[in-house]
Amino acid sequence: MSTTCVRLGPALAALAIGLCAATSAGAWGSTGHRMIGRLAIEALPDEIPAFLRTPAAVEAIGELSREPDRSKDAGKAHDSDLDPAHFLDLGDDGRVFGGPALAALPQTRAEYEAALRAVGQDSWRAGYLPYSIIEGWQQLAKDFGYWRVDDYGARTTTDPARRAWYEADRAEREALVERDLGALSHFAGDASQPLHVSVHYNGWGPFPNPEGFTTDRVHGPFEGRFVRQFVGEADVRAHMAPFHDCGCPIERRVADFIATTDAEVVPFYRLWKAGGFGDGDARGRAFAAERLAAGADEVRDLAVLAWRAGADGIVGYPGVKVADVLAGRADPYDSLLGVD
Repeated sequence: MSTTCVRLGPALAALAIGLCAATSAGAWGSTGHRMIGRLAIEALPDEIPAFLRTPAAVEAIGELSREPDRSKDAGKAHDSDLDPAHFLDLGDDGRVFGGPALAALPQTRAEYEAALRAVGQDSWRAGYLPYSIIEGWQQLAKDFGYWRVDDYGARTTTDPARRAWYEADRAEREALVERDLGALSHFAGDASQPLHVSVHYNGWGPFPNPEGFTTDRVHGPFEGRFVRQFVGEADVRAHMAPFHDCGCPIERRVADFIATTDAEVVPFYRLWKAGGFGDGDARGRAFAAERLAAGADEVRDLAVLAWRAGADGIVGYPGVKVADVLAGRADPYDSLLGVD
C-alpha cells in the first residue's frame, strides 16, 4: 500500500503497477489500532491464561498494537525492510502485481519473493502483510508453548531453586506474549483495513475506473481523522462476532481474511462517492466500525488458536515436546536452560 505512485492513464495501468514506490503509511492510526487491541483482549475466553485477561493487559495490548507504526523512521535499513510488512498491493484479479494469487501464496517469503521476481516485481513494492501475520502468529504460539512449560514447572517442581527459575522465566515470557500479541494485533488490524490490501490504496489510481471513483488521497482521512472523531469502542464492540475457528491452516485463514477485507474495497469507494464519510455520517461510521470489529475479532481468534497450538509445540534445546512435559513424560529444565 504505497503512498506515492506515478499517475498514468488507464491504458498504461499495467505499467503503473510496476512504477509504484513503497513508502510508509499507517493503518487505522493510533485510535483504530488501540481499539482493535483493547477489544480483542476484552473478548478473550476463559481458556486463555489469567495474566492476559486483566485490565492491565487490555491497556498494554492496546498500546503495543500501535508499536509497529511507532517504530517507523528508525533509519533506512530498518524502514525499507519493515514498512512493506504493513500492506499487500492486491490487484482486482486477486493476484499480487499479476504474480502470485492470494488464494495460493507460497509458504515462505523467499518463495513469495521468487514468484514476484518472475513477473518483474518484488515484495518491497508489493508488500508482504500476509507473512507478517503468519510469522507473528507462529511466534505467539511458540510463546504460549514456553509459558505452558514454565507454568507447569513452577507448579510441580519440588526444588525451590528450580521453582524460582521457572517463575522468573514465566514472568519474562508473559512480557514477551504481550509484546508479540501487540505486534500481531497491529498487522491483523492492518489486514482489516480495505485500503491496506489493494492497489487502490489511496484513491482509485491509474486503473480502469468505470464508476468514476475518487482519485483523491482518501487513505489518511478515512482511517485517521474520521475514525478518531466519529468511531468509539462501543460502536466497534456492537459489531463484533463470536469466536470462529475455520479448522484450516494459518496460511489459509490469513488469505481468507485478507480476501474478505479486499471485497470491501469497492464498497468503500462507492460509499465515499456517495458522501458517506462526511462528518459523522452514520453510513461511514458503520463501515469503519464493522472493519475495526473484524480486526478485533481476528486478533482474538488468532490469540485463542495460538494458545491451543502452543500445546503441540516444541520448546528448548534440545527440543522437548510441550505435550510430553505436561503429561509428565519429560523434564524440560535442562532444555530450557540450553544444553550447549
